Amino acid sequence: MFEELDYQQTELGELILQRRSAVEVDGRDVFEVKLNDEYLMSSLFVDGEVALTELGLAALSGSAWDVVVGGLGLGFTAAATLTCDALSRLTVVEALGPVIDWHRRELVPNGALLSNDARCQYLHADFFALARGQGFDPAHAGHQFDAILLDIDHTPDALLNPSHADFYSLPGLTRLRDFIKPGGVFALWSNDEPDAPFLDMLRSVFDEAEGHVVRFENPVQGGTATNGVYVARVSA
Repeated sequence: MFEELDYQQTELGELILQRRSAVEVDGRDVFEVKLNDEYLMSSLFVDGEVALTELGLAALSGSAWDVVVGGLGLGFTAAATLTCDALSRLTVVEALGPVIDWHRRELVPNGALLSNDARCQYLHADFFALARGQGFDPAHAGHQFDAILLDIDHTPDALLNPSHADFYSLPGLTRLRDFIKPGGVFALWSNDEPDAPFLDMLRSVFDEAEGHVVRFENPVQGGTATNGVYVARVSA
């Protein structure tokens, strides 16, 4: 039922990519990522990741979009971004080298799609360190993007690493705004529904902000599950 596709010791701990035949979806292959024995992501649950792209980019106009995705994971947010005809360049920032390697080796469902699209580039770096520094374009310090889509931590206060905490603060979000063009967007995925205090913080930094609840079927536990997506805009 289970096949371990890769095992790596990383700076965040033990990282495993596995594939299993899932009885809850008629035996179809499901890809799962575990970090230190905790299930980090699964290809069973991608509605929130896709909604992050759809809700975030829906606010953009024009063409030749330059977009950053923070967190590669199994590639569903990045893959949804590549469906946009207006996209010119996609930079996917991922701190864990093995996750990029899975895509380049086409071990995961979106590997070939991302790796073979000339608009898409992988940037092996810590998203939060770049946000504290010169930004997400190594060749051009302070470069501004049309959209920054982030899917790394579970929620703004349930973090994979305590070092991320300063990002989810007024100074951290203000620094991030500097990397977004006028008319641009910051969108954030959360495992929980939108939180009113964090929305208020976004509204104090950006010109507009709203929270969205994403509902989807849960084939493991039955019934409906929810995620949240925050979308904040810089005025044009």
